[in-house]
Amino acid sequence: MVIEWLGFRVEPKLREKFIEEDEKIWTPVLADADGFLGKEIWIAPGQSDRVFLIIRWQTREQWKAVPMELLVETEAKFMSAMGKGSYEMLESKEYQIRKFP
Repeated sequence: MVIEWLGFRVEPKLREKFIEEDEKIWTPVLADADGFLGKEIWIAPGQSDRVFLIIRWQTREQWKAVPMELLVETEAKFMSAMGKGSYEMLESKEYQIRKFP
């Protein structure tokens, strides 16, 4: 399993809208992709301007096979819903889950 970790800075007054719009716009697109296993949204107490998306993929190859044009189109819809400048991606990381017998 592969974890896609995305960290965002969000205008604090728009954090809940960010979460709601992400669920409406991004989650259905990702859910249709081969290898998508699920997604969680993490918020940190005391950091009202941070949102973390933890997306689980079956394999890295399936994750990276999501067409770039679909990602660009979906991001444009999301930015339109949120308003330009209301959020910024601060980090994008990749992790693999290892299990031992």
